[in-house]
Amino acid sequence: MVHVNKVHSVSTIALVARKLGEDKDWLADLALGMDPEDGLTWVFSPDHEDGLMAFTPDGVENLVALIADNRE
Repeated sequence: MVHVNKVHSVSTIALVARKLGEDKDWLADLALGMDPEDGLTWVFSPDHEDGLMAFTPDGVENLVALIADNRE
């Protein structure tokens, strides 16, 4: 059986932070414990050779749960 990647889009940490009204650096610190299985991925480009943190739709949901856990 061949694994098929079903991710159709990702959102950068900056976009997620803006949509959630959160600080980008704080979210990045929270997300450092996430794995690709949690919906965290890295996007590389000529302008960002070191990569940009990005999230699948499931990754955004997992990040929102991390936010809630860290606010309790």
